[in-house]
Amino acid sequence: MIGMGGAIGSGSASGRGGAGGAGGASGVSSVSGLSAVGARAEASRRSGPDAMRILGRVLTYALVTAGAVATATPFVWLILSSFKSLQEVVLFPPTFLPKKPVLSNFVEVFRMIPFGRYYLNSVITSVIPTAATVLTSSMTGMGFAKYRFAGRSLLFWIILSTMMVPFPATIVPLYVMVSRAGLVNTYAGLIVVGLSSAFGIFMMRQFIMSIPDELLDAARIDGAGEFRIFLQIVMPLTKPAVATLTLFTFTGHWGAYIWPLIVVNSDRLRTLPLAIPYFSGQYLSFQNLINAASLMAIAPVLVLFLFTQRYFVQGITLTGLKT
Repeated sequence: MIGMGGAIGSGSASGRGGAGGAGGASGVSSVSGLSAVGARAEASRRSGPDAMRILGRVLTYALVTAGAVATATPFVWLILSSFKSLQEVVLFPPTFLPKKPVLSNFVEVFRMIPFGRYYLNSVITSVIPTAATVLTSSMTGMGFAKYRFAGRSLLFWIILSTMMVPFPATIVPLYVMVSRAGLVNTYAGLIVVGLSSAFGIFMMRQFIMSIPDELLDAARIDGAGEFRIFLQIVMPLTKPAVATLTLFTFTGHWGAYIWPLIVVNSDRLRTLPLAIPYFSGQYLSFQNLINAASLMAIAPVLVLFLFTQRYFVQGITLTGLKT
């Protein structure tokens, strides 16, 4: 009886254990199935934002590319048309690439008008004001950034307030002052209004503020004068800002039209922005020559940008971070 009971008990226990094992296995399989379903649902939820992000990036690149093509197409057309003959320029439908590139257009421009003289005038009236603006802006910016004196903040805000006055509003008083000084129709009259820049002072001041004062104090301890500190320490450290200011200032003076038109009344002092419309009016039918003259007129700005592009981008980025 005891043996039979033990057998029955052991059998019951084994039966219960087998049933429990089967239940446990089915429970594990159910949990794993739910985990797989949850993983697939989570993957589907993640794939939605990823797809939207990729689509947004593709649309952004497409818009940027379309804008770049729309911006560059007229310039590329100008370059290619400068190497076309007159017969090819007037063809319809027009050709994009020149069939027979010619260089005679550029030589012909110099033969028909004193283009070299106009070029020299633009160089003189752009390089000198640019150099003066960079020098005065750097020195003034250093004064506002590194020196303490009475009325510094007030004077700085007065200079900044001049940036809010549009240039056309100052043309009449500027012309009166230049006329009374006897500088009308002279190089000095073209140059004198561009010897300083409120924007340049602001930019250089913001950039020079980032230079540690301890660096300048160490130079003073070593016996360096203020002008030597400016030339050998401050200016090398502000190359990005100087390059950016140089590019902006040179481009503004090179393409200036209103002020030279008012001050200059002789052909001898015409700059390129005045010479190109004059040339276009005189030789309207020679579109190939007009294109060649326009390309030569913008070439210095392009060359300057190529040389200062790295510093230009760095200057724009860092100047916005200066405090």
